[in-house]
Amino acid sequence: MGLASLEPGNSVAVNTGSWRSRRPIWNHDKCTHCLRCFIYCPDACIQVQEGKMVGIDYFHCKGCGICAEECNVGALELVEEAQAQAEEKNARRQSNQACSA
Repeated sequence: MGLASLEPGNSVAVNTGSWRSRRPIWNHDKCTHCLRCFIYCPDACIQVQEGKMVGIDYFHCKGCGICAEECNVGALELVEEAQAQAEEKNARRQSNQACSA
């Protein structure tokens, strides 16, 4: 259907990250919480609490890569969405196997 929405509203209620082809992956250990990613993200997808980055809103992230480009310490890496989904699926599978064992 493309980018058209038949329902009235705005992007807050609409999943605008579903057509992303690349995904930023955040490395918490490398992050200095400088919040350059927060400042430059055009979709306000960097989640911040008490002055520190706590995650990424993938519901709205379009994978533009600006956050990874602006990160001076390499705490954000842009990966292919299909690769990220495959890794998540494997992690869930391993977790389920560990719980059932």
